[in-house]
Parts: sequence; C-alpha cells; structure tokens
Amino acid sequence: PRLVYGRMTGWGQTGPYAPLAGHDINYIALSGALHSYGRAGEKPTPPVNAVGDFGGGGMFMAFGMVAGILSARSTGKGQVIDCAMTDGAAVLSAMTYTFLANGQWRDERGVNLLDTGAHFYDTYECADGKYISIGSIEPQFYALLREKAGLSDPAFDLQMDPRQWGPLKEKLTALFLSKTRDEWCAIMEHTDICFAPVLSLKEAPEHPHNKERGTFIEVDGILQPAPAPRFSETPAPPVRMG
Repeated sequence: PRLVYGRMTGWGQTGPYAPLAGHDINYIALSGALHSYGRAGEKPTPPVNAVGDFGGGGMFMAFGMVAGILSARSTGKGQVIDCAMTDGAAVLSAMTYTFLANGQWRDERGVNLLDTGAHFYDTYECADGKYISIGSIEPQFYALLREKAGLSDPAFDLQMDPRQWGPLKEKLTALFLSKTRDEWCAIMEHTDICFAPVLSLKEAPEHPHNKERGTFIEVDGILQPAPAPRFSETPAPPVRMG
C-alpha cells in the first residue's frame, strides 16, 4: 500500500487520445506550447524534444515520484503518478497563458516580448556567420546594452513600445553584422547586458564558464553533459558507461 507507481505517457492515462500513438511534437502541439515557438509569419518550430519528452515528461515524472515518495513516507499511503507529457508541456507554458490572460501577450508567434518580437530579446547574426543572444529586458540592462553597443540613437528610448520593435530590430541587425561574434564577446561578455554567444554543441564544452564548472564531462571517450543539479552534501557519483 505504500508503493508509488510512476506512469509517464504522452497523452496521459485518460482522455480520447490516451490509447493513441504520438511523439513529442504532437504532445506540445495539443498543449498549446508549439503554437508559440517560431518567427512571426512562419510555421511553428519545435524546440527539438526538450519541452515534451524531457521537460514535460522526464522532469515532471522525477518531480512527481519524489513528491509521491515523500508523501508515502509520511502518510504510509502510496499512489499512482499520472504524468502526461501534454500536461507537463502545458504547465511549462503557464507563464505564457498568464500573460495572455492579462492582455500582455498576443496569441501569435514572434510578436511578443519573449518570443523574438522585441529587439532587445533575440539572437543576431554576426559578420562571421555566427550568432549572439541578447536578453536586455530590464532598464538597467538595456541601458548597458546601449552603452556598450553605442546605441545613442534616441529611437532606442522607446524600448517597450511594440510599434518600434520592428524598426529597432532592423537597426540592431545591421549593427551586429558589423563585427564578428568574438569581437562582440570582447565588448559584451562579463557585463550585465544579459548576453551570451550562441555556441554549437561542439563549442559549448570548450567555453571557459562551462569548463570551470565541469558542465560537460568525458566518459569512456564520449563527451556529455554532467549530472545536474549539484548537491552540496550528496554529490552525484562518477558517471559510468554500461
């Protein structure tokens, strides 16, 4: 009676879709999440399978099992954890649904504050064909972006006016194309702009921050992400293959 059963599926244990096959792209589509991913005027772009399989599925299953086990230990009564990736993807979109309910979000792709609609929250191509990411939302971070990038144009004063986002993005696009990614890193890294280079899967393990933290490890010659999060008293044991 104290056992906790974890049942992770795409559609969940109940509902019309419950007995049907599906994949990550289908689960996040039904939850409303996929509708928000992509550029304005373009089709939805699935974020690989991070939101459904791993975020809405694996992570929620792990959280649910821990909560269920803790409950069973204190009450002596187990239960079944019905973890549907569709439910999890919906919960991961809770902030977006809140913004929509508050009138702070348009039900369209690529026109909002956090979905590449704003000029100060997006990725930009550099002169070498590589990319950087900018997330200068708060006024102090935006002011620092303007200072470091030399944005003295008074048009940038209207940061939060959505009507200006398009024209200002065009200006930033041209500006960031004037230097390489490394040149922008030299200007913007180690500041509070909210900046980071967009690194490839091969580049990320070599970045100084990731190397110092040991974010990636090599096991039997295979480079892979290290266990996370970090536990101060019970650190994860060395990873083994097989």
